[in-house]
Amino acid sequence: MSDAAITPSQIEALFTRSDDSFVFARWGRPIVPVVFGVDDKTLEVVKGAVEAVVFLAGHKMAETDPELGANLMVFFFRDWSELADVPKLDQLIPGFGPLVERLTQTGADQYRAFRFDADGTIKAAFVFVRMNSPLADMSAETLALGQMAQVILLWSDTAFQNRSPLARVGERVILHPEIADVIRAAYDPILPGANSDPSHALRLFARIAQIAG
Repeated sequence: MSDAAITPSQIEALFTRSDDSFVFARWGRPIVPVVFGVDDKTLEVVKGAVEAVVFLAGHKMAETDPELGANLMVFFFRDWSELADVPKLDQLIPGFGPLVERLTQTGADQYRAFRFDADGTIKAAFVFVRMNSPLADMSAETLALGQMAQVILLWSDTAFQNRSPLARVGERVILHPEIADVIRAAYDPILPGANSDPSHALRLFARIAQIAG
């Protein structure tokens, strides 16, 4: 754990949404990624980032999801209007058409949507990255790692508004140590895969301390 250890209140804030509700969820099934809109070189970078974050979490990947085929879909594109040509997205994400209109109007450069199993754990996630934006100036490695960090858990919608999940060490970009600690603790099998009680932050804090010790 980093020298400036994360506190229970900081952990709670990471999962407290803008409506003040506390919602924690991790993936409950192996992750099966598929990436659209990139060349083979970038594809390998993105999949490498998925593998690195999944390994950190102690979670699993698979070749296919028996229900969905792929359950982590990552889209890179230059304009939100391009998504209108992607078949069945409106079936996978209810209200997708109006959502794209809002994202276009606000000039959004990224968006993540999740689906959940009956027990509240993450069933599928959809990551949208508009490259006709400042994100295009990032290296593929930095962009991919940042996106995967934000999709390995159901963070608050405000968790990374004022801070990045990444940190720079010399020439390298890594997961911020405090965020890495939370991810590792969140996937401890002793903890539930989903929880709406803010006291869960205390359990995460205790697991971080135990892992660090």
